[in-house]
Amino acid sequence: MTDAQETAADTSLRTTGGAPPDDVAPAPIPLLEPREGIPPVVASDDALARVVAAFAAGTGPVAVDAERASGYRYGQRAYLVQLRRDGAGSALIDPVGCPDLTSLGEALRGSEWILHAATQDLPCLREIGMLPTELFDTELAGRLAGFPRVGLGAMVENVLGYALEKGHSAVDWSTRPLPDPWLRYAALDVELLIDLRNALEEELDRQGKLEWAQEEFNAIASAPPAPPRKDPWRRTSGMHKVRRRRQMAVVRELWNARDQVAQRRDISPGKVLGDGAIIEAALSLPPNIQTLTTLPGFGHRMGRRQLEQWQAAIDRAKALPESELPQPGQPLLGPPPPRSWADKDPAAAARLSAARAAVSELAERLHMPQENLITPDTVRRVCWEPPKNPTPNAVEDALTMYGARRWQIEQVAPLLLRALTSATA
Repeated sequence: MTDAQETAADTSLRTTGGAPPDDVAPAPIPLLEPREGIPPVVASDDALARVVAAFAAGTGPVAVDAERASGYRYGQRAYLVQLRRDGAGSALIDPVGCPDLTSLGEALRGSEWILHAATQDLPCLREIGMLPTELFDTELAGRLAGFPRVGLGAMVENVLGYALEKGHSAVDWSTRPLPDPWLRYAALDVELLIDLRNALEEELDRQGKLEWAQEEFNAIASAPPAPPRKDPWRRTSGMHKVRRRRQMAVVRELWNARDQVAQRRDISPGKVLGDGAIIEAALSLPPNIQTLTTLPGFGHRMGRRQLEQWQAAIDRAKALPESELPQPGQPLLGPPPPRSWADKDPAAAARLSAARAAVSELAERLHMPQENLITPDTVRRVCWEPPKNPTPNAVEDALTMYGARRWQIEQVAPLLLRALTSATA
């Protein structure tokens, strides 16, 4: 009997009420409690050693999830790690009390990890010593299988017929001790992840997409850590309003000053100073603290010391020589925005139009989002700078160079070849 079947058989996990009429689809069954109850939070070396031994002795894939404190704390570290495996049950691990989970990662090496939206959790898991060699991403599987809603709750409901609680996804997971309702929610997030994985594998196999999914999963598992983002201050919300280089320098100085404060206090940068306030200060270039306090985001609740540090950052930017001011934009490493192609290169615009139409039609036939069939950036790059001699091998080589997987190349290369050659003709 699977976990899902055991859950269905446990009437204590269902809401009360009569059965629906025969001609009405059954309502999803709410999951109210983890099968073995809420696991104790593991926060000591001895308790962690017991979990490592239990999961090493378990069988089959391992359901893994992590909770962060986005919007509350600086960075994206994990504040709770949840796991479940046949033969081991569920575990909740506190990475504050157990900051190094390398021993657990080693114990699970060679086992398949099941994550939902793996690219969101892998960076924070890597920080604490956990990295899979093999994985199954249930969100990505849902996309490839053509499900219109791929959030964990929607997938569990649509595929398995159970309703997960949704109320604690955005809470401050750095809170200690963690309240029981939050721990219950966290444990339930991995309760049926193994069953969801198995059901999605069957569906992908039925659609002939299982090998495609495995290629995608392998690409995620083998991908190196993302490099640090260059000039992250340029991503300040509202940056499009800032036109002058001196104003850009103010954004940069305020962003860096805010980041230093946020890191020192371990608090989300947005709680130190909002993006909107940074943009207002850059546009206004206030000459002194009195003027600064009149701007949105620098109100009366902000202390004198805080105001002084923000004004000092503004003054530093205003004092910079022209040679040290930031340039208006980052240099383009790829093709220009497609809206300008018709003027810059009409032939490239024709290639892109044909390629987009063909990719869109194929994605619709395959019942998957276009961006999962092939990234829009890859299509743009191939159409902007196509192979000089657009043969099948040349187009395939170009797609490989831009990181397309084998299954994507098999599906998309013939379409792009036709788009490149027909537009040229």
